[in-house]
Amino acid sequence: QVQLSESGGGLVQAGNSLRLTCTASGPTFNYYGFGWFRQISGEEREFVAAISSTGTLTTYADSVKGRFTITRDNAKNLVHLQQDSLKPEDTGVYYCAATARDPDASRSRDMYDYWGQGTQVTVSS
Repeated sequence: QVQLSESGGGLVQAGNSLRLTCTASGPTFNYYGFGWFRQISGEEREFVAAISSTGTLTTYADSVKGRFTITRDNAKNLVHLQQDSLKPEDTGVYYCAATARDPDASRSRDMYDYWGQGTQVTVSS
């Protein structure tokens, strides 16, 4: 099992940057692929970015491609989401998720078994 905790959210103006961090506990961090999802109140949780267990594969939602970067530090059990050129439509609660069933950068919410509590990102115009 793995436990996840997100940090780094906040309130920023459009065009600025944030760096979200997912801290994972447990001895098997390297077995898991990780994803970031976001949710706006009343809507479904949507895919943002994912990274494979080896870190060699990444994939992004079209809406964030070229602005967001997902990375992982296997030595420190951390996953980061660098968010640049933020837009008001990036506002939402961002969740970190882990999967051992499909560790190759899955885009499917249903493949993730472990979730953090979320961190709020608010981008003002």
